[in-house]
Amino acid sequence: MRDQDVSLVIGGDAGQGVESSGAGFSSALARAGYHIFSIADYRSRIRGGHNFYQIRAATRPVASHLDPPALLLALTAESVELHLESLAPDAAVLYDSSFRLDAGAVERSGRLAVPVPMNEIAMRHGSKVMMNTAALAAAASLLRFPLQRMEAVIRQNFARKGERVVEGNLAVARETYEQVRRSPAAARFRYRLPGLPGQPERMLLHGNHAFCLGAVAAGCRFVAAYPMTPATTILEWMTAHAEPLGIVTKHAEDELAAICMAIGAGFAGARALCSTSGGGFSLMTEALGLAGMTETPVVVVDVQRGGPSTGLPTRTEQADLLFVLHASQGDFPRFVLAPGDHVEAFETAMRAFNLAEKYQTPVVVLSDQFLASSLRTLDFGRLRRDAVPVERGKTRRPGEPPLPGERGPGGGQEDGPAAGRDGYLRFAFTPDGISPRVLPGDPEAVYGAPSDEHDEAGHITEEIDNRKRMMEKRMRKLETALAAGEMRGPRRVGPAEAEVTLLAWGSMLGPASEALVLLEREGVRANLLHWCDLWPFAGEAAERELRRVRRGVVVEQNYSGQFRRFLRMTTGYEAEGLVRRYDGRPLEPGEIARGVLKEVGAGVR
Repeated sequence: MRDQDVSLVIGGDAGQGVESSGAGFSSALARAGYHIFSIADYRSRIRGGHNFYQIRAATRPVASHLDPPALLLALTAESVELHLESLAPDAAVLYDSSFRLDAGAVERSGRLAVPVPMNEIAMRHGSKVMMNTAALAAAASLLRFPLQRMEAVIRQNFARKGERVVEGNLAVARETYEQVRRSPAAARFRYRLPGLPGQPERMLLHGNHAFCLGAVAAGCRFVAAYPMTPATTILEWMTAHAEPLGIVTKHAEDELAAICMAIGAGFAGARALCSTSGGGFSLMTEALGLAGMTETPVVVVDVQRGGPSTGLPTRTEQADLLFVLHASQGDFPRFVLAPGDHVEAFETAMRAFNLAEKYQTPVVVLSDQFLASSLRTLDFGRLRRDAVPVERGKTRRPGEPPLPGERGPGGGQEDGPAAGRDGYLRFAFTPDGISPRVLPGDPEAVYGAPSDEHDEAGHITEEIDNRKRMMEKRMRKLETALAAGEMRGPRRVGPAEAEVTLLAWGSMLGPASEALVLLEREGVRANLLHWCDLWPFAGEAAERELRRVRRGVVVEQNYSGQFRRFLRMTTGYEAEGLVRRYDGRPLEPGEIARGVLKEVGAGVR
């Protein structure tokens, strides 16, 4: 069988179950052996307004959504009006035959109109609520997708509602499937998604859930958050699995309380996490500085959405980069990581906890709604718990043997009136900037950790010499991390030499990677440099790669070209072009390819 790569859209009103229908169909397609990438587009209000869910199913691994869709499953007449012109020229439009819709207009546009009495069939078997089941069965039939795959998902999804509900939905699915199969439209529609026997079983998970799995693998034991879309599913997932995994989760009263709880847990020795979006992170910035001053490990996840203020609560954007790099007053070390896909989200979670604890500093992970909410298949084995071994650095628990240099001369510590009990200095000046850290509870290592500037023992002081040495000590952590190779340079995708290089960060890895194929079809040899590790910046590695770039185009989701500015600030490199989007929808591979051609096309062979 030749390769299949089909995109379809389910459109309807908020409250009609568009997302649950899309996730269910994605699950059925995945179980049938297809690689899946799905995204949801929904409004922030609970009811009313148009929502849609886009599914891409292919016989090869896919890393992004892809336009134009070949099938529209319309749960409202408005969905047809909104999506018709964005469909493939030979796409099909499935809709309920009771809609007041001009089928002739659909046909004149070149698309195939497929009216189906979905509501009537649902009512005949019990309730109009089952119209979604009829709609999915109609889509499956038109695509020649095996009905038994849909039946398996129906049984699983409705099992908790009882056998009567399960049987009613199965009856609706079977009647609708057969009616569409016999229709003239079925023979005219050229797109097919038959079953793929013999394919291995795959995981199907959201980006936020991939991050959660990585956090669990890293030993995360405390999560605090105030719910804020699109980060909320991190708290929800962690809470749902808290008891068997031994994790404490706290629904805090606000974002400031959440990060303070996480800092407290980190101070006590737990690997601690708080999750939020840009607005919530804005409220956390003072406490972020507290973690920096007290040298307390904590991981903060900023799942970006459109701003400023409340902005676009359910949309995507990459506009928090420069803010996160400089958040909170004063200078203090922090790490900033921005995973590009689900696998990198899993591994970044593990790395974030290691970096936080080894360097005793906050780590900010920048995700966004596109990565967090997208649903993707992964082969089992892609997420490996041993991919990033747990490293706790200069940290010991009470009762464990002393760390090198923890007490007395010779290890960077100093005895004297400033020392804590038995000579322990929590904030000792060390060559690498990292002080031996004993967790609270050891009677031989009692210390304070004030938010004011302090000496090695944690006593508040405003002495000039101490301030200078303590600032230099803390900031040396970044130099140590870079020297140790902790921070990765850009990942190259595509050929080593290319006419055009796409420069991207974070969630643009998938769409930009797929855009390379589209550019190749246009005769443009292109590659991609993608950054996950943003601060401290591996400047030498970046400069080596950038010296090989002939014509560079930055691809990102914000208005001001923040990553383009960041590259100029850190390396002096000025990208030739910028492809951006800032309306809350994710950049699509075709849009990226067209934008690149527009930016540099005149000079490309």
